[in-house]
Amino acid sequence: MIDANAMRLALLIDADNATASLTTRMLEEISKYGTATIKRAYGDWTTTQLAGWKEQLLRHAVQPMQQFAYTRGRNSTDSALIIDAMDLLYAGNLDAFAIVSSDSDFTSLAMRLRESGATVYGLGRRKTPESFRAACDRFIFLENLGAAPEAEGGDEPAPPLPELRTLLTKAIESTSGDDGWSTMSAVGNYLGKTDNSFDSRNYKFAKLSTLAKAQDYLEVKGATASTPMRLRLRPAAKKGAGKKPAKKQSS
Repeated sequence: MIDANAMRLALLIDADNATASLTTRMLEEISKYGTATIKRAYGDWTTTQLAGWKEQLLRHAVQPMQQFAYTRGRNSTDSALIIDAMDLLYAGNLDAFAIVSSDSDFTSLAMRLRESGATVYGLGRRKTPESFRAACDRFIFLENLGAAPEAEGGDEPAPPLPELRTLLTKAIESTSGDDGWSTMSAVGNYLGKTDNSFDSRNYKFAKLSTLAKAQDYLEVKGATASTPMRLRLRPAAKKGAGKKPAKKQSS
């Protein structure tokens, strides 16, 4: 397994489909997984629609990749990004790719990169089609980095988040010992493997541990010198899960 500090990755931004104001936070997020040795943003920089990107490109040393819209109705920007990604893959100097877009057109690219052994991180809005999200090793929602929610009534509304109690209950039951206790790290690893877009920030908590402590159906024990942080379903919550309270009998 490659150390995150040593992992070399390419940050490839679909500027037509991303938010310029989040550039700093995107780079901070990507730094958790490796060093962005290549930073490129694709679009037609002769248009006024991308004017907001220019300051961010200069500030963060992101290379603008010019792509004219040769054919109306066809997204030539996507094609340019895909071709560049494959060229970078064949060069063999990278360990991972971070693709910033909410467009399902990059699904096949993500799958192909992973088949060749590269790790793929996706960054896009919650409305991103499931096909692209599932094709990545990990998918980060831009709303967690500060992107404003999409206006209601859009063509592709964001789907609801998975029910938190169901997710945590299954994760604990799948990783706990005979005594019912599981470690916070084991639960986190399980959630990440079963749902690559799971993030405690989806539920307004910065860390999984603070999220778990806020749930009244969980019991959490802090880490000590000899044991890691642990958690389990409270016995009453586990016993009564899925059951409706009995109706009071009239006298």
